[in-house]
Amino acid sequence: MSLFDVGRPEPEPDKRRPLADRMRPRTLEEFVGQEHILAPGKPLRVQIERDELSSLIFWGPPGVGKTTLAMLIARRTKADFVPFSAVLSGIKEIKAVMAEAERNRRLGRRTVVFIDEIHRFNKAQQDAFLPYVERGDIVLIGATTENPSFEVIAALLSRAKVYSLRPLTPEEIADLLQRALTDKERGLGERGLRAPRKLLEQIGVWSGGDARAAYNILELAAAASEGPELSEKAVEDAIEHKVLLYDKSGEEHYNVISALHKSVRSSDPDAALYWLARMLEAGEDRLYIARRLVRMAIEDIGLADPRALEQAIAAMQAVHFLGIPEGDQALAQAAIYLSVAPKSDAAYRALSEAQEEVRAGKTEPVPMQLRNAPTRAMKEWGYGKGYEHAHRFEDAITPMECLPPSLEGRRFYKPTGRGVEARIRERLEEIRKIREQRRREEGERAAGASAGKAGEAGE
Repeated sequence: MSLFDVGRPEPEPDKRRPLADRMRPRTLEEFVGQEHILAPGKPLRVQIERDELSSLIFWGPPGVGKTTLAMLIARRTKADFVPFSAVLSGIKEIKAVMAEAERNRRLGRRTVVFIDEIHRFNKAQQDAFLPYVERGDIVLIGATTENPSFEVIAALLSRAKVYSLRPLTPEEIADLLQRALTDKERGLGERGLRAPRKLLEQIGVWSGGDARAAYNILELAAAASEGPELSEKAVEDAIEHKVLLYDKSGEEHYNVISALHKSVRSSDPDAALYWLARMLEAGEDRLYIARRLVRMAIEDIGLADPRALEQAIAAMQAVHFLGIPEGDQALAQAAIYLSVAPKSDAAYRALSEAQEEVRAGKTEPVPMQLRNAPTRAMKEWGYGKGYEHAHRFEDAITPMECLPPSLEGRRFYKPTGRGVEARIRERLEEIRKIREQRRREEGERAAGASAGKAGEAGE
């Protein structure tokens, strides 16, 4: 019943098959990446090695090993292994296999069902598996590129362990491609082709962590290369783009993001777009760029334009939602907005000053008027005494001091006169004047009351 022919000898490699298929790992030792779940001693590794499977869902982007892991499980398990494609299978096929699985269980045999692209099954189709999972007739393994929380019904999700698979790093992709270049049985080893490590890593960058895409680029480039060296020009033709040797973990990576940040800070949208384009064309992680734009909105614009942070967060969400290349336009839009926005680092410096004060000074106790008093005893001890509720004042401004006594009057936030911060500065000055006036009035009342008591005592 196993459609993966578990237990049969490996077929002779067919060089007409795509390189990505030929180079698919045959053992866990050949598998590259996903160390967070497959390193020795990790739960999934132990489950596979001991053939103690429970229902699983592999969630991750294309080309990171979801189907390969299922095939490795197929070769290790003593159960019948049945793969399903959510694109090609319907309720009728599901029920036929489930009936066979139920008979297997009665005979003491297990059935492992692998569902590729499980997110494409509708609710009714997913429901059809549920009773068989609950009774233990089958062990379900699903693979999906979509968030299972939204695409898999809750009942199945609660009965399966979800493993999140990560995009492969350029270094891991380079390892796979190097193996393909030297493997004479399944890969391109008979060609005797060599390639600089940096070029293989650049293919990894361009593939976006997708091993299948990287193998395809290598196969096309190898076919177009002449001589013993993998041609950079052939790689450019294979990806239909100029290869920018851009080490994502090296100096140039930091140089270019620094140039983007400083261009935005200097209110130069044209320069910002140029450096952004350099990063996009080199295959930089789009979410990394989005995170840096968010940082720029906070660090260099702040409250001079509070919408800058909204724009940066919106760009990040658009990148996550749309992917490449549509999401790139959202990054460009955010970079332009941040470049032309008024600049202020007042909020950034204010927090730094407050942190320096905390680190340098002694830890001041919270003033009694700011403490909560949930019990009678705490009220008797003075907790909450002197607290003035802002909403009981006409303009919600109280004379109450909220800093510890040793820091009274200290100002950390000093707004600039640029953008929205100009209005914030005006408002702060207004608040401080009102608060100072009320404190004077409160002091005069207290002095009058004290003088009255003194007069009564003299009488």
